[in-house]
Amino acid sequence: MSVQYRVTITKKDELIEGSDDADIVVTVPLAVATEAEFDATVEFMRGRLKAAGNTGVIFELLRSGRATAAIRSIAAA
Repeated sequence: MSVQYRVTITKKDELIEGSDDADIVVTVPLAVATEAEFDATVEFMRGRLKAAGNTGVIFELLRSGRATAAIRSIAAA
């Protein structure tokens, strides 16, 4: 399964990591991703992080911490 992470700066400006034909697409605003206590799982439950694709795989990405690490890395760049 491939994953694309999108950190949105403005409506038409995004930082993107991953291929356009990814099975899972995770999107979060830059303001949320740069918060000191950012956790992808918490933000998903709050509705501030959006994810599209296979729900089981999405939950695995969140549970493992891979989504949090990837998004923090992209937002820091």
